[in-house]
Amino acid sequence: MTEPVVPLSELERDALGELSNIAMAKAANSLRQMIQHEVTLAVPSIEILASHAASQLVANPANPRLVAVRQDFQGAFSGQALLIFPEKSSLELVRAVVGRQLPLEDIVDLEDEALAETGNIILNSWIATIANLLKSTLKMSLPVVVRGDSRHMFESAVSTYVLFLHIRFDIRQREIRGFVALLMDIPSLEELRALIARLIAHISR
Repeated sequence: MTEPVVPLSELERDALGELSNIAMAKAANSLRQMIQHEVTLAVPSIEILASHAASQLVANPANPRLVAVRQDFQGAFSGQALLIFPEKSSLELVRAVVGRQLPLEDIVDLEDEALAETGNIILNSWIATIANLLKSTLKMSLPVVVRGDSRHMFESAVSTYVLFLHIRFDIRQREIRGFVALLMDIPSLEELRALIARLIAHISR
């Protein structure tokens, strides 16, 4: 098991977990409106890893190809957000989103568009909600779909830490597992932790 490079305190983990589940509930509601079907999104665990450790965690020799939706964000803390799936899971997600059994060639044609839209909803909901609850604002870039192995996903993050969320989808009775990774440098990570500490102090009054 990969050890977190910057262990979260129990209070930080609880606060981030609560914020993340509020954010994912909003994302699930947005997806529900888009596909007209029940959607459940959950965040079972959160940790902070070095980029090489995050790369190892998402690597799977049996399914080395990954697909991700990437968006940059800037504000009180800045970095890059990735919604990552094994290639097989990304196809399952597209099938779930489009809502019907399509020939493989049609799914490939729709895949990037469906992934970009889904990723934009999830990443925007997550980051915007987190920023809002932390009394901050962030600007997001347009989504870009990227493909490659685990090293490719994190190659721009040689000296960056990764706030790593395991996520679980349940759409149209399909359970799909993926990851959300926020790539941040040390100053941005420290600013995020400072905002979380401020929130915890405010709640504890």
